[in-house]
Amino acid sequence: MTRILVTGGNGFIGQHLVSALVARNRQVRVLDLIPPAHALPDVQYVQGSVLDPDLVDETLHDIGEVYHLAALPGMWLPNKANFQAVNYHGTEIVITAARKKGVSRFLHCSTESILFPAPSSLPVGPQGLAPLDDMPGLYTRSKMLAEQYAVHAVSTGFPLVIGTPTMPIGPHDHNLTPPTAMLLHFMDGRLHLYLDFIVNLVDVRDVAAGLILTMEHGQIGHRYILGSEGVRLKRILELVAAISGRRNLAVPVSGRFAELAASAIEFIADHVTRRTPTGTAEGVRIALRATDLPIEKARQELGYAPRPVEPALRDTITYLLGSRGRQ
Repeated sequence: MTRILVTGGNGFIGQHLVSALVARNRQVRVLDLIPPAHALPDVQYVQGSVLDPDLVDETLHDIGEVYHLAALPGMWLPNKANFQAVNYHGTEIVITAARKKGVSRFLHCSTESILFPAPSSLPVGPQGLAPLDDMPGLYTRSKMLAEQYAVHAVSTGFPLVIGTPTMPIGPHDHNLTPPTAMLLHFMDGRLHLYLDFIVNLVDVRDVAAGLILTMEHGQIGHRYILGSEGVRLKRILELVAAISGRRNLAVPVSGRFAELAASAIEFIADHVTRRTPTGTAEGVRIALRATDLPIEKARQELGYAPRPVEPALRDTITYLLGSRGRQ
């Protein structure tokens, strides 16, 4: 049986992917800097960084397939250089080592943020990638560099596919990835200013299933978008209020106002608090570009079938209310 390596397997998407693989009786090894919140008995866990070439090489021993999820998903860090170090150089190290080991399949997990406003349904290649200079910030720049490296690997014969989740939500997001943090933010307080943009939330369990489908059935050198339905943020806020029972006043603002406010909040985080801000200028720029990304390719070629957004929202809010009650 093919042994599988999941880098970043203890993260939000990663833990659900690992559980789904184990449920399919696959032999799984995880490489992650953070320990698992709940270790599975049939999974081999290796604690360490994808920036350690020797450890990556050692961890790839007897591995046939690699799911590369290890990345920094937020849009703010005290040390900005970590975006490029982990998201780009980490990808470079893992692909280089996997190529040397001769793995049979490699899945690179990307992000929807780098696709706006590129023709995202196209096969992987230069024609399907926006120029690097079009990226709205350091996070998206690092992820675009990683995808460019993955695309280059494909062009030299490496058996790689790309899975691109939109905005995953669901239970057990222990570290609060940006979509979950956004929902939690709108559940708290009485007054919220918001930028009404197209949000493509997707159940993280559907993302995990979609990544497996991409690995097993995706065409080498192709990208598959793993999302659900595009919904305006205003509608999401209405659903959050109805599900949580917390009725807050939400006031829409312009893109210019949102970007200026986020820049000010981010400046304070950078120079005063050194704590994660509630918004970033890059996040606003991504929102202003957001479109309803097509998932027909994943549906037709892979049999990908995501559930509607409301049940995923309900599960996420139930988890957040429960986990905060236990704190």
